[in-house]
Amino acid sequence: MDPLGAPSQFVDVDSLPGWSDAYEAKQLDGHQSPVGKAQVGVRSPFPYRKDINEKIILWKGDVALLNCTAIVNTSNETLTDKNPVSESIFMHAGPDLKDELQKLKGCRTGEAKLTKGFNLAARFIIHTVGPKYKSRYRTAAESSLYSCYRNVLQLAREQAMCSVGFCVINTLKRCYPLEDATHIALRTVRRFLEVHGETLEKVVFAVSELEEATYQKLLPLYFPRSLEEEVQSLPYLPADIGNAEGEPVVPERQIRITEKPGVPDDASDEEGLEADLSFIGSHAFARMEGDIDKQRRLILQGQLSEAALQKQHQRNYNRWLCQARAEDLSDIASLKALYQTGVDNCGRTVMVVVGRNIPVTLIDMEKALLYFIHVMDHIAVKEYVLVYFHTLTNDYNQLDSNFLKKLYDVVDAKYKRNLKALYFVHPTFRSKVSAWFFTTFTVSGLKDKIHYVESLQQLFTAIPPEQIDLPPFVLEYDARENGPYYSSYPPSPDL
Repeated sequence: MDPLGAPSQFVDVDSLPGWSDAYEAKQLDGHQSPVGKAQVGVRSPFPYRKDINEKIILWKGDVALLNCTAIVNTSNETLTDKNPVSESIFMHAGPDLKDELQKLKGCRTGEAKLTKGFNLAARFIIHTVGPKYKSRYRTAAESSLYSCYRNVLQLAREQAMCSVGFCVINTLKRCYPLEDATHIALRTVRRFLEVHGETLEKVVFAVSELEEATYQKLLPLYFPRSLEEEVQSLPYLPADIGNAEGEPVVPERQIRITEKPGVPDDASDEEGLEADLSFIGSHAFARMEGDIDKQRRLILQGQLSEAALQKQHQRNYNRWLCQARAEDLSDIASLKALYQTGVDNCGRTVMVVVGRNIPVTLIDMEKALLYFIHVMDHIAVKEYVLVYFHTLTNDYNQLDSNFLKKLYDVVDAKYKRNLKALYFVHPTFRSKVSAWFFTTFTVSGLKDKIHYVESLQQLFTAIPPEQIDLPPFVLEYDARENGPYYSSYPPSPDL
């Protein structure tokens, strides 16, 4: 209430329900099922943390009305942008805010600058500038948006602030895809609270009606409210979750210089930074690792040690991964030929490959390989299974053995180690023969992991039907060949 007794338009953050409140109410109603035994050992890179969840608030409303230590304003480089968030903040803060902003002399993209709150309930306003988004410069946009959130949080920590109210920093004018931006926002806040959680009591995400659904959908991925929600959310995490601080990883910016330039790798320590770093360039000088031609000659002569061979393979894979993260692969992604779905009966991530969706003769197969690496790099760090739908696949969609051999040779050892099963659904006699030859004479390590699946009923004994998104034509084919029992199971609307 104000001094005259009129109700205040400002909202105290302490009066807002926390992120966990609604979920805990559902648990009290008895609607939540316990976590299965097979799922107990499956942990997310963003594990359930009650102490962190208690700091998070999702609120549909105007950030300018929050009564907290600081609110965030999203603007342009001159701090004069006219968007709904900025206009509301300027209106409620009063004319003194414009005068103070002139003293700041602008703000660069990704930076954060502080002013008083003036007539706002918030004591401070933290101004930041989100990036303009273009798909070809996606990596730069991701890094800049991360910097916005990280610098806001760092400023709040330096000023010993108790609570921060975030608007959605990316504006419609700047064309940043909302879901992509939300992933960066949530994981950056999560990682910050993991390390500096004691410095902040509340973090409020103030969203509009249009933005609320996206935040509701993605918050459980980074702030699961129970072990069960953690397990359920795990399959839906994106392939790229950033580094330990949530920052997007750009391998091509990481430079590796060996301790003794010019000395072969097998003459130096076997362990070190090299296992985790990518490299710039493909020539010896760029890596400062000795003569590449000499190493290749030694390989042919059988004189390089096994450890040196493994390191060379890792360097090669890192170059592929670097290129995969740098290229625009949206045309391959639109085919929906590779996607992540739920988990199998053992709690392992299920990846689906749809053979009929791969127009081999029409697409750049090297880009297809890059897309596979881009999607799978994060998945393959833990146990996973592949489901390959050979359903109605013809010569137009056949992956030839040369491509498969190249893929097998390029991918990191973790792909092979953590792949626990490959379910080959609706195989033909010809495809079985081809697979036998390929796994017998080309990649023998894969042979024992292949399981031929003649019907969906057989597949569902290993993967529950609710844990796998099935293309409609697969359901129709199976109903035709094996009876209509599964035709009532709803396919994924996105496939």
